[in-house]
Amino acid sequence: MMYPTPFASAADVVDIAVEAEQLGYFEVAGNDHITTQQYVRESYPVPPDFFEPLVTYGYIAARTSTLRLMTGILVMPMRQPVLLAKQLATLDQLSGGRVMVGAGSGAYREEFVASQPHLAHAHRGRLLNESIEAVQLLFRERRASYAGEYVSFDDIEMYPKPVQDVLPIYPAGNADASIRRAARYGQGWLPAGLSPAAVGAGREKLRAYAAEEGRADQEFAIAPQVMVCIADTTEEAEDTYRRSQLFHHLVTLQQSTLKGVSVDTYVTNNCIGNPDDVIAKVKEFEEAGATHLAGIYFAADNVEQLRAQMRRFATEVMPAFTD
Repeated sequence: MMYPTPFASAADVVDIAVEAEQLGYFEVAGNDHITTQQYVRESYPVPPDFFEPLVTYGYIAARTSTLRLMTGILVMPMRQPVLLAKQLATLDQLSGGRVMVGAGSGAYREEFVASQPHLAHAHRGRLLNESIEAVQLLFRERRASYAGEYVSFDDIEMYPKPVQDVLPIYPAGNADASIRRAARYGQGWLPAGLSPAAVGAGREKLRAYAAEEGRADQEFAIAPQVMVCIADTTEEAEDTYRRSQLFHHLVTLQQSTLKGVSVDTYVTNNCIGNPDDVIAKVKEFEEAGATHLAGIYFAADNVEQLRAQMRRFATEVMPAFTD
């Protein structure tokens, strides 16, 4: 559930994840919201349910066996790093090493200020950097201490550690600072709404910044978040996409996640069209260096539409990519 979905119950979310595994998807990605955003309050008479992703994944882990559990994204500045490290390590243990962390500062500053008013003055980018450093230190060291501008703790012996030797963190965002963050800390990069050409250009930047950080040998996953709407005809898909609540959600991200990405490109940058159109676009992303599509936002206004899109993508697009 990657955007406001008042139609989805807790049981729906779990069932969708189980079906995603059955259909052959690599991972599911759940977003992280503490409170409703202003635009959501103005759009829906009844507040939508935003289920906490890590608790939800603990339940999904018991219902699945191969599906990766990714946060897309986890808003780390809204979370206490020591507790977060404990939660992620526990989830990795319970799932048998299937956790992936898409990490970011959050698309809506209003949520951060509402939930952390004492940190309203904080620079969220620096706070995010410290949070990633702190979590990785707790994963790596038997006993850890940290003293930063915003994050501090002393002599923490945190066990269990994650099952994975390196629990993968994918810093999210299109800005230069986000790419630098991925180069410094990450195992992957999670851009959103970019064209294949822009993803390729970002990949080259990531490589250059990684070399500056002494990580030239690090293999990075390039995992763009993409919007998907499949229909029998290109025209039908584009019309459905533009009328969907997903499109409305993307417009609200113009001053944050999608800053610098023109609304006029929301169709051409993404996987919108008939199955052949979508296959061709995915191939463009692959040629640009994308290793997988992390966070496929299906244009849907109810659970039935979401499942129909999931099934169609799995049966009419995924077989073209047998690797």
